Amino acid sequence: MTRKIELLAPGGDVEAIKAAVIAGANAVYCGLDKFNARNRASNLTFDELTGVIQLAHKYDCEVFLTINVVILEQELPTLFKLLNKLVNTGLDGIIVQDLGLFNLVKKHFPTLDIHASTQLTTHNEGQIKFLAQVGASRLNLSRELNIHEVKSLTALAHEHDVLTEVFVHGALCIAFSGQCYSSSVSVGNSGNRGSCSQACRDEYEPTATGNKFPLNLKDNSAYFDLPALVDAQVDSLKIEGRIKNAHYVYTVTDTWRKSIDTFVESGKLAADDSNLHRVFNRDFTNSFLTGDLTKDMFIDNPRDHSLTHAVEESGAKTVIHIQEVKAGLYSKKNELGDELADKIKYLSIAKQPLRMKFSGQLNEPLTLTMTVGDDKVLSLQTESTFRATEDLSIRQSTLEKCFKNFASNDYTTEDVDYSDLGADLSIPFKELTTLKNEAAYLLNNEVKPIPYVEVPKLEKHNKLAPASGKKHSMSILIAAEKDVELCELTDADVYFKLPESWKKDCDKHIEIFERNPQLIPWFPAVLIGKDYDESIRLLERIRPTRIVSNNTGVAYVANQMGIEWIAGPFLNTTNSYALLTLKEDLNCAGAFISNEINRNQIKNIARPENFKMLYSIYHPILMMTSRQCFFQQTVGCNKPSIEDGCMLKCQKATTITNVKGVSFAVDKQKGGYPSIYNHEQFLNSEIVDDLGHTFDEFFIDLTNIGAGSKQEHDKAQLIEYFENLLSSDRGNEHTHAAQQLSELVTLSTNAQYSQGL
Repeated sequence: MTRKIELLAPGGDVEAIKAAVIAGANAVYCGLDKFNARNRASNLTFDELTGVIQLAHKYDCEVFLTINVVILEQELPTLFKLLNKLVNTGLDGIIVQDLGLFNLVKKHFPTLDIHASTQLTTHNEGQIKFLAQVGASRLNLSRELNIHEVKSLTALAHEHDVLTEVFVHGALCIAFSGQCYSSSVSVGNSGNRGSCSQACRDEYEPTATGNKFPLNLKDNSAYFDLPALVDAQVDSLKIEGRIKNAHYVYTVTDTWRKSIDTFVESGKLAADDSNLHRVFNRDFTNSFLTGDLTKDMFIDNPRDHSLTHAVEESGAKTVIHIQEVKAGLYSKKNELGDELADKIKYLSIAKQPLRMKFSGQLNEPLTLTMTVGDDKVLSLQTESTFRATEDLSIRQSTLEKCFKNFASNDYTTEDVDYSDLGADLSIPFKELTTLKNEAAYLLNNEVKPIPYVEVPKLEKHNKLAPASGKKHSMSILIAAEKDVELCELTDADVYFKLPESWKKDCDKHIEIFERNPQLIPWFPAVLIGKDYDESIRLLERIRPTRIVSNNTGVAYVANQMGIEWIAGPFLNTTNSYALLTLKEDLNCAGAFISNEINRNQIKNIARPENFKMLYSIYHPILMMTSRQCFFQQTVGCNKPSIEDGCMLKCQKATTITNVKGVSFAVDKQKGGYPSIYNHEQFLNSEIVDDLGHTFDEFFIDLTNIGAGSKQEHDKAQLIEYFENLLSSDRGNEHTHAAQQLSELVTLSTNAQYSQGL
């Protein structure tokens, strides 16, 4: 084999990064204290980052920085400053979730290599083409994919010069990454902002199947799938674990390194994965990768399984034997810890010491001699020579001002010597600037430093005039053809929710749109394999004038076909640059603004020209969607594993209640993924007063999906009340409409709008 297989390891702090580097990682990913999706990790300071880059590069290890959260509008100036610093660090790439970064980086910071995070939920062909178009050099494939899907999508990515990553070890989310709002809804900590409280690991009241942790998956381990991953041409094998300690990172990285090396050298798989079981784990599964989604993926205990595994492996039964096994496990852990400590004790991320000497006399050039460390000497001088002058002489203070912080990223200036610099001498000041730039170039590994970029302020365009002439436009969502009759009650746009799972070559939904051409297709966030193919077939058959898509893959194809499209609420749009990426790279006509952000986080978003901004004021509150089944561990299921028929035919609902007494609705619709919803509906009439001047359209969801409390409201009455709310100015009529809605929808909340991100 000659193709490189990258081993990509996590680094939550400096010690963990050292452990990854010394264990043989080809690359590490880490985060700063801002803009990263693991704020529970220790994370790095900027000075530590530059030191880590310097250290890792000595070992031919690349460093990727996580900026993998959605960005708020007021954070953009801080983000601009950070990007201006990163371009001169030697960083090998940034990992991003927010679509706005693609436009921003491509325009203003093109030397930064940009990677698409797992938070972008990449799982179909159109998404790969979209990410290639917007400038991603690599992407992390959704960890719910099976090996056949991974192989197919990797081949397509390579056709577009994009690399692929696959998570091969570490914790598994039960929800599709980037589509989980459970933490945000339940406790106000958003996974899209790196503050997930892991509600899926919470304890619940015992379910009908007797499980207390019905959402808790085992950890991922694809150790024995290495040959299949190599055959699939995957470029990077990624280990999860930025909140894990150095000992964990070293053990897992070292084990995978040896396995990869053995396979590359001999073509054989190393059989021993015992060390993986000696560090934190919840037992292991590879079922997403194999496509065998059984209840064996779950474990009813979120805590460390290493001791349990050691006891089971040994067959220990007696207390004495179990104690011996326990002592042996801790002894082996200590051995690995000592081995790590010995290997990293001399590794340093300290800045290199820099000594400078300025010298020159009359009729001589100004010479700068730089000594890096103990032995590296760099010398350069001006083209012009000194001439005598008293008025504009080059003094020590002049040089101090000119050379202040010019090499601050990687060096600590320990001494500056001016003793051989003559007095009352001058050279053209522009040559000082040239000398400084040449010195910075040499200290930057002969890479020209990139000057600071002032990112221009985006123009905030006015909203579009409502076609109806009303004060505010309204749109509604339905999911059943029987609700088409609601179209007769309103002139609102009516969107029709399409399924996540499709029967191959079935024309059922095509015929619905042929019978009801006024309906506007609404595409879900996750469409994998045949379900994506069937969605595209519907587009090709009905050629709608307009669609709403929560999936960039469908949006990419719609744009190629010349179909107008609106970005749905599950694309998590929170800032002006995200809107700009959607408009300029995908010709998007408008976008829903995320329901996770509040008034102050919305109000300064700059709308692109001729672009609609939409907001959902009434909908069921989705907490998570999964490719796994929530019923296996709750009410039970006779099927041994999930199959296509489950997705198409299963229609179940139940409730789970955590030990704090908070209940959530578990919902499975025909043609939909298993989902969990909050027991309350989202109802936000406040935003109409707060930001009615900002939005072109307010949206209400009239489907029966995930209703939580299962209240069934009169949909005609809901439409009437919402139209009254949107057609009236502030005053008694408006207040009355809001009160009517509040009394009708008794189990409701707008907590996310109040708290924001």
